Amino acid sequence: MSAPYVLFDAPGPRALVRHRAMAVGAWAVLAGVVAFVLVRLADPANNQLTAAKWAPFFTASAWTNYLLPGLLGTLVAAIISVALAIVFGLLLGIGRLVRHRWIRWACGAFVEFFRSVPVLTMMLFAYYAGIYTLHLGGSVLPLFGVVVGLTVYNSCVLAELVRSGVYSLPRGQRESGLAIGLTPLQTLTTILLPQAITAMLPSMLSQLVVILKDSALGSMIAYSELLRAGTNLSTAFANLIPTMIVLAVMYIGINSGLTRLAGAVERRLRSDTRGITPQLVTAGFVPEKAAEPDVPETLMPHERRRH
Repeated sequence: MSAPYVLFDAPGPRALVRHRAMAVGAWAVLAGVVAFVLVRLADPANNQLTAAKWAPFFTASAWTNYLLPGLLGTLVAAIISVALAIVFGLLLGIGRLVRHRWIRWACGAFVEFFRSVPVLTMMLFAYYAGIYTLHLGGSVLPLFGVVVGLTVYNSCVLAELVRSGVYSLPRGQRESGLAIGLTPLQTLTTILLPQAITAMLPSMLSQLVVILKDSALGSMIAYSELLRAGTNLSTAFANLIPTMIVLAVMYIGINSGLTRLAGAVERRLRSDTRGITPQLVTAGFVPEKAAEPDVPETLMPHERRRH
């Protein structure tokens, strides 16, 4: 096995000291900014961090009537969007890789178009399309708009991840599938696609964080998710800044859990030694020639041929 490649040399003693000094300086600047903001918010003229502003969060009504229902709405929209985005993302990714040109062009046009459209625009379009075409109403209508917007955009992103994952595989994988009699579609679905999904799984899990955060855009179409619930709470108790801080902590906690999950999956894939790592197969590698057996020089030519 060849030695692992590195992008840069290991830092020396002076570089380590310089890096530590820069890190300490950055943390000091960040701490100063945070302290300045907290002091300004706690100033009596602003009156944003008093105990009365935080008191609602120690009552059951603030959680049962606002925060927990909003969190549930966020998770419901995210879970539905994730499931649909994975399904449609795989279909679009396969469509961009098949040999039929018109399927490839149609899937490519769909992906490129909706990747360029803002998620909020798609939510608004789906919201009003649900009103005038499907005649939806009640709480289903905003959920429909949020799910459609998140699904369409993120399925296009996942399709590109699948396509790039397949293209990153060695060409020998496809040639091996064709050599044993599989059709191009069978080779794609049974050999290339499982490896591509395994390689791109950490990136796909990281995309779940984007879906969860983008669900906050549903507040623009009156969907009862966490941000809208927090806004209603801050309006009822006149504590906007503390409410935003609590919402930020909740979002950070959920997204940190998903990020840790993605990191665990990535470490698991890197430590998996069941397959051949493509990066270890380097260009220009020539296997060593097998050593020939030693033949005594004293043998006659016809005897040497027997050896």
